[in-house]
Amino acid sequence: MTKRALSFDAVADQYDTSRPGYPPALFDAVEELAGRPLAGSRVVDVGAGTGIATRLLRERGARVIAVEPGPGMAHRLHRTLPDVPLVRGLGDALPFADGTADLITYAQSWHWTDRDRSLPEALRVLAPGGALALWWNVSDAEVPWIAAQDARIRRWAGDGAHGVHGTARGHRDLPEGLRTEERLVRWTRPVTLDTHLDNLATHSVFRMLGEEGTARFLAQERAELLTVFPDGLVDEAYAVELTVTRRAPAPPAA
Repeated sequence: MTKRALSFDAVADQYDTSRPGYPPALFDAVEELAGRPLAGSRVVDVGAGTGIATRLLRERGARVIAVEPGPGMAHRLHRTLPDVPLVRGLGDALPFADGTADLITYAQSWHWTDRDRSLPEALRVLAPGGALALWWNVSDAEVPWIAAQDARIRRWAGDGAHGVHGTARGHRDLPEGLRTEERLVRWTRPVTLDTHLDNLATHSVFRMLGEEGTARFLAQERAELLTVFPDGLVDEAYAVELTVTRRAPAPPAA
């Protein structure tokens, strides 16, 4: 686990209150592609962070166990979801027995794993017919103000801050018996300018940039965005990239 991956710990509360959630349509798509309802399913939410996806999975009736390596993020998750089982661990070495999960989810977290290890681990823990669901909220670059903001971020920090890490499209040469499907779910959320800037500040590129550099950028960004949203209300637009990989079901009994 890299320093960058653990950089969210210092801003766990801000992360939980400013980061976007996920639309109901995403979970509809997860159910469709996984071939099973979330209600009653045994779900392992890996890299759960402060529990943003965990909370929504539980609201759909899933029996969720959260897995999170960062102490600050885990503390926030436990504080807000005290009844959800929480395990400190990594996706590269899941602390679960073989075949014990119907669904394993990675919300905004698969890119922090070693895929040569995390994929076999997920397949080990999944029950026959189970599914691995990976998704990312990616700011929709087809929206002009978002594209302009992304260009400013890249000029300032030499990196992007919108979660543009790609999905599991790097999954080629999957073992036999697996089926992978992808879906794109677009959605928007209205937030205050302060919440939008707080959201930006929680991304790892800014965590690594440092407090002084981040503060300078956010001050300039506030001025830029007020020319687009003079009332201080920002319409954030996202395209959720979803990939679902299914294990083959158990063979019929003889």
